[in-house]
Amino acid sequence: MRDVVIVGSGCAGNTAAIYAARANLKPLVVQGHEAGGQLSLTTLVENFPGFPEGINGPDLIANMKKQAENFGAEFLHGSLLEADLSKRPFRLNVEDEWIETRTLIVASGASARWLGLPSEQQLIGRGVSSCATCDGFFHRGRKIMVIGGGDSAMEEANFLSRFGSEVTVVHRREQFRASKIMLDRARNNPKIKFLTNTAVMEVLDPANNLVSGVRLRNTETGAIWEQEVDGFFVAIGHIPNTAVFKGQIDTDADGYILSKGGAKTNIPGVFHAGDIFASGPRGWFHIRRRPRTGRPGDQPDVVRRYQTRNPHRAEQRQAHSGRLRRKHGRRGEVLGIPARRERLCRHERSVRRILRRSKTSSDYG
Repeated sequence: MRDVVIVGSGCAGNTAAIYAARANLKPLVVQGHEAGGQLSLTTLVENFPGFPEGINGPDLIANMKKQAENFGAEFLHGSLLEADLSKRPFRLNVEDEWIETRTLIVASGASARWLGLPSEQQLIGRGVSSCATCDGFFHRGRKIMVIGGGDSAMEEANFLSRFGSEVTVVHRREQFRASKIMLDRARNNPKIKFLTNTAVMEVLDPANNLVSGVRLRNTETGAIWEQEVDGFFVAIGHIPNTAVFKGQIDTDADGYILSKGGAKTNIPGVFHAGDIFASGPRGWFHIRRRPRTGRPGDQPDVVRRYQTRNPHRAEQRQAHSGRLRRKHGRRGEVLGIPARRERLCRHERSVRRILRRSKTSSDYG
């Protein structure tokens, strides 16, 4: 019988393991079919705090794992095949071996949706990427291609235009799924070009272990040609790894876990961590369908998405802070609504005094 089992060994899973182990819960971490998560597919990570010169993704994951092991966490190779969460203890089938646990932390993450080309898989981390925030910096002054037609693709293209000499967005249809504001922003960017009715046949060149070009096909005319690119970014969404919990843990239409407050799920004793949960309304904050809250670079990515959708929010906040300062002094800027806060504090003190007096009277009859 285990106190805690953690499903997933990415950043969220390893972080949960560290904290659980420090609490003397002796957690068991099921590493899953993608041990180390998406970060294990990345080469140099330059935006994780504490590494001025950067660190390779697999090395960073290995360090996290070692840190968790030092506190007593155990790691188990294999994937979760089946889960019975209908009663306690929870029962988990890991590679045909049943494990019982009092509590479960689901940190299995979300896998990037790829095109499924053999050459694409061979070149992941060698010019092929699914994260512009992670890898865009490595393509300064180079030609970049983004695959997709939704808000994710438009956002990636706009972000990558800061680094690349040109960005080409390739979409298999004429019409885009992206919202009008995101599509217009991309179309108004002089660095971004569009190739519609176009499908990717092959990413070149696996023999050199580096992206050097792409073979494309026009879906209407059938014409085939090659185009030189240095960076190949796939932005066609993510797939949450929650299939094994289907029908037990509440999820949204895309398969992301619906949080019931904090890290709770609809099942007492089952918690979520990292990319696996839906933390905002679809079509607004997570319009990308990529709620990545556990990987290095996600917080800047969220801020970037928020700022691009609310370009005047910072100015509005600054103006509001100035009005509060003029009306209520420095305290108004800090507390926001000091007068109401002060009234609530006085009311709370009064209620506490009344309760103390009542308790004293009842105690002595």
